[in-house]
Amino acid sequence: MGVLKPTGEADGARALREASRRVTTLKHEEAFERAWTDPNNTRIELSPVDINQVLARHYRTSKPLRFTRTMLWDMEVKKAFRPDLYIPSVVTAGSSRYWRRQSAGGGAESFVRCSLQRLWLKPSKRGLVLEQVFLDPVRQSATFIGAAELLDEDGNLLRAGEGQPLFHVEHAVDGDELKPLNLWRIVYLTDRPIQKLIERFTLANEVWLREFIEIYIRRDLKIELTRRKS
Repeated sequence: MGVLKPTGEADGARALREASRRVTTLKHEEAFERAWTDPNNTRIELSPVDINQVLARHYRTSKPLRFTRTMLWDMEVKKAFRPDLYIPSVVTAGSSRYWRRQSAGGGAESFVRCSLQRLWLKPSKRGLVLEQVFLDPVRQSATFIGAAELLDEDGNLLRAGEGQPLFHVEHAVDGDELKPLNLWRIVYLTDRPIQKLIERFTLANEVWLREFIEIYIRRDLKIELTRRKS
């Protein structure tokens, strides 16, 4: 999970220029769809989660809660900037940081982030994950494009860990204001679909809200949740 500092050597200079070029020319949503439609990549799309339906069936709350689409998008934005707070089972506490934040027009914005994350197929190990992020408030989607190399705030070259394939993620909001749906899909850049990765996400028969939604309710809405016994 190293940092390669500029050395002035030809190879290092070329790597720095290429890392900078990728950030400035990237069209995040197009890059995600291009990877998603490649049949060689490993693609996983989870079923939409009806937040209020799951709340009613499987939780008790310390006070009445009608979760809204506005809340769900607010959570996605907060999670994009601080994944270590909202996905602690995956992202190491305090390891996340972001930089190069800039407006993309129409209220959209992009930035670059890095974090130390648990490897999906080797959960006892962690690696540096580099991501180029795009927040689109019109579509209410957050797109994360994985990168092998990126420049940090000081112009040093960061290199992602190599313990798993690069991946892109899309978190999105759908449904009505009073019936929001949480959408999620991920695509790994592979030579062929990897069944173990697909099973990692699809075999779990989870009835609870996703971790980041539980945390948002407790942390940001100040409402306690209790899981009902099955």
